[in-house]
Amino acid sequence: MRFLMKSQRDFSTNLRKEESHMADLKEFEQKAADLRVLGMKISIGQDTVYEKYWDEDCRRNIYSASKSFTSCAVGFAVQEGLIDLDERLMDAFKEDIPNNPDENLKKATVKDLLTMTLGQEKGFLMGKQRPRMEEQNWVKASLAIPFVYEPGTHFVYNNVGPYLAGILVQRRAGCDLLSYLTPRLLKPLGIRKTIWEVDPEGNTFGAGGLFLTVSELHKLGMFYLQNGCWNGKKLLSKEWIHESTRKQVENNKNSYGYGYLFWGGRYNSFLANGKYGQYTMIFRDKNTVISLMAESRDTDHLEEIIANEVYTKL
Repeated sequence: MRFLMKSQRDFSTNLRKEESHMADLKEFEQKAADLRVLGMKISIGQDTVYEKYWDEDCRRNIYSASKSFTSCAVGFAVQEGLIDLDERLMDAFKEDIPNNPDENLKKATVKDLLTMTLGQEKGFLMGKQRPRMEEQNWVKASLAIPFVYEPGTHFVYNNVGPYLAGILVQRRAGCDLLSYLTPRLLKPLGIRKTIWEVDPEGNTFGAGGLFLTVSELHKLGMFYLQNGCWNGKKLLSKEWIHESTRKQVENNKNSYGYGYLFWGGRYNSFLANGKYGQYTMIFRDKNTVISLMAESRDTDHLEEIIANEVYTKL
């Protein structure tokens, strides 16, 4: 009887905690419409503790959150010996290098592709540029842009790096990024065949344009929370997970830094971050993943609210 009463007390306590938790999130829900949040999913450990949709749960463009999938693809390629981060771009793309390359291009490495410190002065292959581009060979066009800074010294948000990183994986693996990631990541995680933007020559555009649902994007966060394991099986090395998500360089947006195509975030988090509010945020301190999709035009405010008014109340 004493055990039964204790169990009932524990159940009542847990129920009150859950109700309190939901009440806290209801405060966020009141703001969700104004923030144009479409759906959100939260896991603590292996448990889904919150999932809500304000619009149809369908696949949407995750924009630059696609870069983190490219980072993952590079990790698999490094693990398989296909890519070395210290390899010079002069060697990796020797057939695409312009005549008389400048000294900074000669110094650039594969690692520089992943940290937004390639050395170019402005972003290229950005969303508004691509539909108007006349160039068919985006690899040569990307490498022909002047390398103004010494690689590794200046953070400039630029789609060239992740695009070329994705191209290198595709060339070394002999297939597109989706085909490469499917047996290694997507199929094990239960993400069925989807679509990913391609360049004029049919190469996967590793800097953006992958279409996923909230739950599918959330699985990437869970995979990284579990240090590259899924269902107890190691798929990607823990060393790569930690190296790619730690602060590699400072960024020009906040003090949290930038890894290998992952942003640093509040409360010791790291995140895949796409235009208009496509996120999977990994908070190791609380063993938590928060993922959402939105059509927000104020993503800085959205990030702040998620961190301070959702995460802190879990």
